[in-house]
Amino acid sequence: MGRNANGRSSIYQNAEGWHGRVTVGVKDDGGPDRRHVRGKTRAEVTAKVRKLEKLRDERRVPKAGQRWTVAKWLTYWIDNIAVPPNVSENAHSGYSVDVRNHLVPGIGAHWLDRLEPEHVEKLYAKMQSNGLAAGTAHHVHRTIRNALNEAVRRGHLGRNPVLLAKAPKLTDEEPEPYTIEEVQRLLKVASDRRNGARWVVALALGLRQGEALGLKWEHIDLANGTLRIRQNRQRPKYEHGCGETCGRKAGYCPEREQTRADTGPTKSRAGRRVIGLPDPVVVLLQVHRQTQDAEREAARQLWHDEGWVFARPDGRPLNPNTDYHEWKALLREAGLRNARLHDARHTAATVLLILAVPTPTAMAIMGWSSATMATRYQHVLDSIRKDVAKQVGGLLWEPAEDQADDEEDGDDGTSGAGSGLTRPPTETKTETSDERGQLTRWARPGV
Repeated sequence: MGRNANGRSSIYQNAEGWHGRVTVGVKDDGGPDRRHVRGKTRAEVTAKVRKLEKLRDERRVPKAGQRWTVAKWLTYWIDNIAVPPNVSENAHSGYSVDVRNHLVPGIGAHWLDRLEPEHVEKLYAKMQSNGLAAGTAHHVHRTIRNALNEAVRRGHLGRNPVLLAKAPKLTDEEPEPYTIEEVQRLLKVASDRRNGARWVVALALGLRQGEALGLKWEHIDLANGTLRIRQNRQRPKYEHGCGETCGRKAGYCPEREQTRADTGPTKSRAGRRVIGLPDPVVVLLQVHRQTQDAEREAARQLWHDEGWVFARPDGRPLNPNTDYHEWKALLREAGLRNARLHDARHTAATVLLILAVPTPTAMAIMGWSSATMATRYQHVLDSIRKDVAKQVGGLLWEPAEDQADDEEDGDDGTSGAGSGLTRPPTETKTETSDERGQLTRWARPGV
């Protein structure tokens, strides 16, 4: 029996059993990458050879060399690939928690190329049965999906099994933005609190928490009424300065050392933007600056002159966690329903919708990178629905006096869009809603 041509697969038998060899590509040194399989029967080896040939033809053959376990690959990924500046500090922290607390303990022992969709689905189910939220399991799903996508790109994995797995189902609860009346109540209560202007820029301009806390006075031009978003306040991260002898977590160590910079880049390129300031906001920021100048004088040598717009009494930047609790206290004092801090951004985006601001302009103000974000952040309020209903009524049912004029002109009522329709006996005057009027007065400069 003759030899197979170069590059052809071969199946043979020796004293150790049946063997198969398949050329799947070229090694880094230029030589042929020829893989070996074995089995007890010719049929078994033939099936393995056909599988390798299919992977080769689909360009999904795992890279030769080190064989990874899921734990080893995830650890390498989180320590060397998904690190700043490739990802943000906050994203890296979230990935680290998912990898070290959930993925490695849950599925880390599997060989990377043997991981199946069912393995990760069982992990998600176990997490939720142990009391963790569906949102936590879904974040873990996104983390391992990203990690294995990188393994596929590098040739360590033929396909990403997570793409076939059923992601944990999230309850789709649409945020309910505050009405104009509620926004006005919030602003009134905020005016009596320290750093009250911080909530003005959240509700009126839609700044993200990190964007608002990352503002410095050099970013604001009060004379021309503009504000530049250039950085993002990051959550502090600490390490022990006591050699871990205090018995506390690093964040509560008396000698803790901050290991993360106060600020980082914006969430996206679109986040770097310039926003026009309404005249009332300019006035409020001017008053806020005067108040801060008085605090600087009172603090004397204890003041940290770092230029933060919203700062602690000693001039240092506000902690995002403290800012979150201040928002909750503000809602309680105003007597409003509980809501996420990020819902203030939804409220600002909905204000732009009520004002009929074009989507490209809204994108520039809000820092959206895609127009599809408008559907996520802008919500149709009851006031908008009522306005539309009034406009439809005014279009389809003509006022009674208009119908009389048509009869005098000889119109037999068989032409026009209103043919065959009679206006109900309701008030004929069509007006915008009270809420739209309140918004217009609130948003008008100088009012």
